[in-house]
Amino acid sequence: MDKPVWQFSDDRGQTATAARVPTRVTAYIQAGATLWDHGVGPGAVFGSFHDGATPDRAKAGGLPLNRLRYLGSGAALDLDALLHGTPDLVVAVSYGGGQVYGLDPETAKHLEEHVPVVVIDIGHARSLAEIRNRFADLARALGGDRRREDGTRLLEAAQRRLRAVTAATRARPEPPGGPRVLALSPAGSDQVHVARPGAWPELRALAEHGVNLVEPPAATGASWTTLTWRETAALPAEIVLCDVRVNATPVERLRSDPHWQTIEDRARVLPWNPEAPCSAPAHARFFARVADAVDLATAR
Repeated sequence: MDKPVWQFSDDRGQTATAARVPTRVTAYIQAGATLWDHGVGPGAVFGSFHDGATPDRAKAGGLPLNRLRYLGSGAALDLDALLHGTPDLVVAVSYGGGQVYGLDPETAKHLEEHVPVVVIDIGHARSLAEIRNRFADLARALGGDRRREDGTRLLEAAQRRLRAVTAATRARPEPPGGPRVLALSPAGSDQVHVARPGAWPELRALAEHGVNLVEPPAATGASWTTLTWRETAALPAEIVLCDVRVNATPVERLRSDPHWQTIEDRARVLPWNPEAPCSAPAHARFFARVADAVDLATAR
């Protein structure tokens, strides 16, 4: 048997192979947006069980949604839907353990009987840089990443600025350690999911660059602590990263709540996408946005 022309070892330790470099890529929407930043255009994307019948624009990054197929999400995402358009590669993500995120396990198992599948681990065991580098490896294998140096320069500049800003704010007496940053996902009028910083690679990366992150009370959840809005408003924070994905309650629907009003009165609220593209340009924008907020919060 001839040796395959193309192969890639994914984060499950499995090697996807093909007779030629894949060109008809179907991807989880976050993975597709990441590949797009690297110059690899997917032909179709799919969502997660949190998504609906239309793509979540917060996760889509720079994807030209009007020019590619959205295959659906959740129960509607069966094997026939995933194989629509005869993809020659499927790119998915995992939050650990090798389980494909967004797909029913049986669907994921049978999918690999028809098409090569590459799974990138974006879970808490990985650093933000490791995740970014794995997608860069895949993009290069697919013939993309021609502008990698531009993205690297942007990222390095944003990281330098964030370190400089946080170093300057730590020298001030109030608040100790600089402006405090709380990350959360609104879940209706009665509750809110507050991110546990250690579970999120992008939040750990902020801490590594000197950002003062708020740790919510201990809970059983791996990634979130679920609190009432009253409890959340009692947490000290000068900056709030607020989830803008379609499954999160929009800020506009919270503005009549007195506890949210308390948060907005004392804190600068920034849009936060926990499933942003895992690319240097996207991470550069994230670091730059937080650096601006820390700088402005200090000047208050």
